[in-house]
Amino acid sequence: MVEGHRSGFVNVIGHANVGKSTLCNLLMKDRLSVVNSKPQTTRHRILGILSDEHYQIVLSDSPGMIDRPSYELQKKMNDYAFSSFEDADVILFVTDLYDQFEETEKLLHVLKSLETPKFLIVNKIDLDSGEKATELAKQWNEKIGFTATFLISAKEGRGTDDLLAAIVEQLPEGPVYYPKDQWTDKPERFFVSEIIRGHILSLYKQEVPYSCEVVVETFKHMESRSGPIIHIMATIFVDRKTQKSIIIGEKGSSIKKLGTQARMEIETFFDEKVHLELYVQVKENWRNTDQNLRSFGYH
Repeated sequence: MVEGHRSGFVNVIGHANVGKSTLCNLLMKDRLSVVNSKPQTTRHRILGILSDEHYQIVLSDSPGMIDRPSYELQKKMNDYAFSSFEDADVILFVTDLYDQFEETEKLLHVLKSLETPKFLIVNKIDLDSGEKATELAKQWNEKIGFTATFLISAKEGRGTDDLLAAIVEQLPEGPVYYPKDQWTDKPERFFVSEIIRGHILSLYKQEVPYSCEVVVETFKHMESRSGPIIHIMATIFVDRKTQKSIIIGEKGSSIKKLGTQARMEIETFFDEKVHLELYVQVKENWRNTDQNLRSFGYH
């Protein structure tokens, strides 16, 4: 262990759609997680690794906590989220001006009992024309008692300048857990599937996006006449035949648009030309079937 080197696990928790992924992306200066205005966008715990000569932060973006999960997938997501408390050196609890909590929620009970340093992050102050954020922060501190409080706009990057320094200050002296040039523990295929799923969330309405899971079947770096290219084949799994028809669209128009938008973002992400093939397959009731959830990586 390098003397004076600080390292640890910083876990981001909170309800769905309060800006956790946007905050993580801001800290990482990269696209760590899918960002979308629809709830339940993040499904897995995603580790980002933020390193400097003097510190290493292992940042965990967790799924939004759901007080009353309605199907097995949501229960798995809750398991991921609550596991964030177990290995944390610092907790970032993110809420916003419109976040609603009930006094009986398990999350509040766990927060109160935590001895781990915990930061209150009140997000979306760009929507606050008065002192609502300040009053909200005061109420939260009276209820829980936080190590530090930050009023921010993750969308605009406001109020986060001192956050990184405060996190490092709370980290214990520790080893370098990952190579300093590594920025995530997730493989390339994971980010491809997340990018495709993000565009499904943006392009389709109502329940359809939440009934989809994306599996990257093929990911190959190849050479073409015009230079290097990544060949990707991915399958979009849906719950019902009607959803398959919606994803594909009339004469394939919708899936073509999805493929084009996803391919462009994947090319930007990897800085390389991409050939993307998308297929749709029905796997009925996969969100409530343990075997299917395990096959999709929800352990």
